[in-house]
Amino acid sequence: MSAPSDNPPRGPEQAARERILRANAAPPDPAQPPVTAGREPLLPGIGGPADLSGLSDAELAQVAQEMRELIISTIGEIGGHFGANLGTCELATVLHSLLDSPRDKILWDVGHQAYPHKILTGRRDRLETIRQYGGLAPFCSIAESEHDIMGAGHASTAIGYGVGLKEAMRRGVGPDGSVVAVVGDGALTGGVAFEALQNAGGLQTPMVIVVNDNGMSISPNVGALSGYFNRVRLNPRLFHAREDVEERLTRLPMGLGRRISRLGPEIKSALKAYWAPGLLFEELDLAYVGVIDGHDVAALHHAIASALAAERPVVVHIHTVKGKGFAAAEDGGFAGMEAWHAAKPGSIVEGRPAPKPKPKPVRETASPEAIAPEKLEPPPPPKPPQYTQVFADALVAEARRDKRVIGITAAMAGGTGLQKLADELPDQYYDVGIAEQEAVLMASGMALQGAKPVCAIYSTFLQRAFDQIVHDVCLQDLDVVFALDRAGLVGDDGPTHHGAFDISYLRPLPNVVVMAPRDEAMLVRMLRTSLAHDGPAAIRYPRGTAVGVALPGRPDPVEIGKGEILREGERVALLGYGSGVGVALDAAAILAEHGLSATVADARFAKPLDEALVARLAGSHDLLVTVEENVLAGGFGSGVLEALEEGFEDPGARARVMRVGLPDRYVTHGKPELLHREVGFTGEAVAERISASLRAGELVS
Repeated sequence: MSAPSDNPPRGPEQAARERILRANAAPPDPAQPPVTAGREPLLPGIGGPADLSGLSDAELAQVAQEMRELIISTIGEIGGHFGANLGTCELATVLHSLLDSPRDKILWDVGHQAYPHKILTGRRDRLETIRQYGGLAPFCSIAESEHDIMGAGHASTAIGYGVGLKEAMRRGVGPDGSVVAVVGDGALTGGVAFEALQNAGGLQTPMVIVVNDNGMSISPNVGALSGYFNRVRLNPRLFHAREDVEERLTRLPMGLGRRISRLGPEIKSALKAYWAPGLLFEELDLAYVGVIDGHDVAALHHAIASALAAERPVVVHIHTVKGKGFAAAEDGGFAGMEAWHAAKPGSIVEGRPAPKPKPKPVRETASPEAIAPEKLEPPPPPKPPQYTQVFADALVAEARRDKRVIGITAAMAGGTGLQKLADELPDQYYDVGIAEQEAVLMASGMALQGAKPVCAIYSTFLQRAFDQIVHDVCLQDLDVVFALDRAGLVGDDGPTHHGAFDISYLRPLPNVVVMAPRDEAMLVRMLRTSLAHDGPAAIRYPRGTAVGVALPGRPDPVEIGKGEILREGERVALLGYGSGVGVALDAAAILAEHGLSATVADARFAKPLDEALVARLAGSHDLLVTVEENVLAGGFGSGVLEALEEGFEDPGARARVMRVGLPDRYVTHGKPELLHREVGFTGEAVAERISASLRAGELVS
């Protein structure tokens, strides 16, 4: 029997790791000159990824910088996602120089950092149309370009897509190619990303996962994973192999190595993770390369090329600066990065933040008669507040009143308005990161303990926690409030962000109360209602400016399941829900101009529905029109039809029903007013439909 060898045979995984180690041992070429001003522009000659082939690292760096300058000038003028794109210019350039897209697949998680990718794939001349109605999509879109492999505007999905793509290739489905998934460190707080990581490691899927680590998503990243990346980012070592670390530990002097060997795998894994931060990925059987300077083209080129050659799953951990090249973001710390996650139209002039307009000086005059009459006109009234602002103020007031009220968000403190709660009552605020499922589960646990948690999550993002809503909140009948911001068509972010389905996915669930305010005063009252209610409750409200009504000083709860008549009429009754009430009132005003007085009612609740009000309207009018900013399938109008079908034995004894809502398709991106006109969600369009239904002729031109 031979003695055990000190050098056991190498398997394919160890050989691959050694190839990566050898590749990373070679330092980047210091002879490459930096990008300098005065060079002939290169970007105009890049019509597609193939045009990057053969360029030197210095030339690739120049292309990246020219893209950065283009994004600053263009997006600063028209508005759009900003900071993350400035951080990925070098990465996009290197990836497209190494890969043959679209045969090779580059997957951009979320896609708000993919503007450089769009520029390099033949869409440079259309960049100024991005997020505009009829222009380039705000995120990647498979309908827009063959280079957009996946279309997604929600985080944490790219790795799972990548595993599926590469596993299909390994089985001979479609042409073979390399697969690279680019995922932000913030997106790794999403559980679906970890599910995909363990799947990639378990299957040993040969793909590259680029972790773009800038310490931010939209808001600053939170949680243990963020702290982990902070520690890793500061480690100067570029690569750690699991076997190498274990071997070093067992070689420690004074008998420590032997003792560590006897401690067992759990203790050794903990010690190795402390020794080598990349072991978080190594323990999932993913090779790890990092931390790489994401703005050093030569280093990026070297690391990603090595990872592509490994023929196994490799994580390339890069560090980038969100807002790179734009001083207000780059030098402003987390506050600057958050403020410049997106740029508003006209917010940048000559590469710098646009100056705020200076107030005009007031000059005294001894002759009041000399003042022009128009100068004496009162200033225009202030604009109504945003719905998000109204909710934020109301939640803080409720939290001050009751210490059991807790606000929870999923990486959207600013967008949902919860930043105000975080600033004023930080002990009653939680941000769980990009993890909507955890937000709802955490709220469930708090409710079990007697708290009153409020989950403030966009309508489109709450979809991601549907199982938790069903299984952990509604089934247990827990006191959890869902504040669904961005309900309806949200505008420039497009179909991935439209809140078009929440009525349909909440209404079928037992125990939950589903409501929507017609204005900001009703929003404040409904928040009070939901917190006073024993059980789950959901409030949906739109993005943008509220109606402009006075807010109640001490809001009274709304009677659950009770609607309200706003205007009495005849023949036609319009029953609005949420933002649909305003459309119904507009339609009624147009009908009145043409001699038809219509009834208008605010349903206020989709569940429980005010069936008595519905029966009254249907029994005393010829036509009942439901108006909702949600898809019709399973929505508020469907609930009205269900109630009428059961409440009237004789269909001839009730009004005909016309449902107005969003179409059975994904609505494009653009300003909300343009989208509302496109889908017929306006007072004019509803009035025209009613006119046609009553055969009253054209009401509007």
